[in-house]
Amino acid sequence: MRVSDGMRASGGMRASGGTGASVGRNRTGRRIVATVTGLIVATGLLAACGSDDGPDNAVDALLTGWPTGDLAAVGFVDPAGRKIPAADVAAQIKHLSGDLAATPPTLKRTGRAEVTDDVAIATVNVDWALPGGTRWSYPTQVRLTHGSDDAWQVIWEPKVVQKQLTDGDQLSVSRLPAPRGAILDGAGQPVFAARPVVTVGVQPSEVDNAAALVRELDAAFKAIRPAIPAIDLGGLPDRLAQAKPDAFVEVVTLRREAYDQIRSRIRDLPGTKFEESTRDLAPTRDFARALLGTVDPVTKEDMEREPEAYALGDQVGHGGLQGRYEARLRGTVGTNVTIVRKGPDGVVTTTGTEVFRGEPKPGEPIRTTIDVRTQNAADAALAGESRRAALVAVRISDGAVLAAANGPGGGQENLAFTAQVPPGSGFKMVSALGLLDAGAVTLDKVVACPRNTTVDGRTFKNSDNFELGPVPFRVDFARSCNTAFADLAPQLGPDGLAAAGRTLGLEGTWDLGIDAFSGKVSTGGSGAERAAAAFGQGTTLVSPLAMASATAAVVRGQWQQPTLLLDPAPAAPAQPGPQLKPTSVEPLRTMMREVVTDGTAGALRNVPGGPVHGKTGTAEYDDNPANTHAWFIGWQGNVAFAVFVEKGGSSSASAVPLTERFLRGLAGS
Repeated sequence: MRVSDGMRASGGMRASGGTGASVGRNRTGRRIVATVTGLIVATGLLAACGSDDGPDNAVDALLTGWPTGDLAAVGFVDPAGRKIPAADVAAQIKHLSGDLAATPPTLKRTGRAEVTDDVAIATVNVDWALPGGTRWSYPTQVRLTHGSDDAWQVIWEPKVVQKQLTDGDQLSVSRLPAPRGAILDGAGQPVFAARPVVTVGVQPSEVDNAAALVRELDAAFKAIRPAIPAIDLGGLPDRLAQAKPDAFVEVVTLRREAYDQIRSRIRDLPGTKFEESTRDLAPTRDFARALLGTVDPVTKEDMEREPEAYALGDQVGHGGLQGRYEARLRGTVGTNVTIVRKGPDGVVTTTGTEVFRGEPKPGEPIRTTIDVRTQNAADAALAGESRRAALVAVRISDGAVLAAANGPGGGQENLAFTAQVPPGSGFKMVSALGLLDAGAVTLDKVVACPRNTTVDGRTFKNSDNFELGPVPFRVDFARSCNTAFADLAPQLGPDGLAAAGRTLGLEGTWDLGIDAFSGKVSTGGSGAERAAAAFGQGTTLVSPLAMASATAAVVRGQWQQPTLLLDPAPAAPAQPGPQLKPTSVEPLRTMMREVVTDGTAGALRNVPGGPVHGKTGTAEYDDNPANTHAWFIGWQGNVAFAVFVEKGGSSSASAVPLTERFLRGLAGS
């Protein structure tokens, strides 16, 4: 304690002795030096943390170089501390990425690296874009070591790419096809289903006489019934010559039932080979083909148009509803990523390790109003017709489209909905409605039917130059007298015909969910133009669907837009038309029955299934009166229909027989 007291006592001498003052100054100096030194050390540490040699900067350099393969800015060592050339690491990353090597991931460091002594660990988010728009994201860790040269180096190991990868592994990507959405009929049942098919091909090395093989195949294909579209075999010899000797050169894919018809004829032909599989097909080849479309193997054009959506082996909708609603029907493909190993011989073996799986999303169905029985009857009616033709049937009570057939062979174009052709005398149904609405005619008012009549210098005549003389208007209608309607045209006024057509839905803005032509009615013009329009010539154009819909309106007493799609329902269907005058539609229905009982469609008088009403039509389509389309529009029971035959000549000789075939098929006789 004395020592301590003595020290305190010596402190009191600072004012009188230089020694005390000197000691005090030295202590203060030491404190200043220590403080400055601490600042310098602290500043040095801060500089080190933010320098280019920090672990985060090394990680960022790795993330920058990974996608490009340029890792020269990064130092690498293996887990044992041995240096690894950056180029070797880039090559390993590419190998490990496997199927994903061509589409490097998006990389992002999450937070700062955690440093413990001379080791740092950084977490990186890896995000791959997979086929079909799927993304695979996961965290991975990058370890670093502080080397003797005071720089941070990445400890390279395969699990940097993905934690389950080891030396020699690769990522393998597989697409998981999505179940295709079904097109459903009016009963809610799928129209398309997996049905057996046989692909006929040829192996070049087994063919000695290509020309003889072509002749044999051509004869066999032409023997299939019902007939299939012609198969062009003209280029087959050249294709065989250019293919590898053991190649499978595809010729055609046939439904199993078609193949079975000719199996014995082609099975043993030199070089023929056969592959069995299934495809999504309608009940028959022709079943509403132009309306529904087809499902076929993906084409080069499909893949070029939507490279992210398709891959070889996919099935794609083409044409009709299948094409229009392809995105909805196809769904979204799934993806799985597995680890595989590729041996020195190039053989790839799976390790059984799945590191990612994105389940496919099934396509959504489409619900239509198509009735299978009615559609089959319509297709069968057109089956033997070599000219382009269409038959559309509509349920009168609600406007549902029951059938849309096109020919020949199902048709390449949906003429039933989209044809824009003159209606000919079938349009007398519309003209008669306008005349009845105007009070210009009654059933029994006498209206002369001369052999010909002239309006504004233009001469009009009847088919085959017939004349009836003065007869009741109902007879003019039943016998389809052009001259009577030409002479009555002034009674309709400039816009009366178009106004009558609009009450039956013509020229309307329809939304069916697929293309359809609602018609264009001639209006105004010269007296000659209005005379021609009165019996369906002039500039008036219609589609079979428009005429079937108009016919249904006559029976129902009000027009209603035809319906094809129930789900997805069209966004903006047309509103119903006005109520038709009973005093007009009742006599019109009577006259349309007399067309069958006493007029131009007598062949339909005794078909099964109840009374048939209708109107024949022969329509000139150019300046040559000999060139005509043929029509029949009408109804039986709750089904209204329109039959059109391009260049069909006389309707009684073409459209009416097709109608009879349809109605008998519908009745099951």
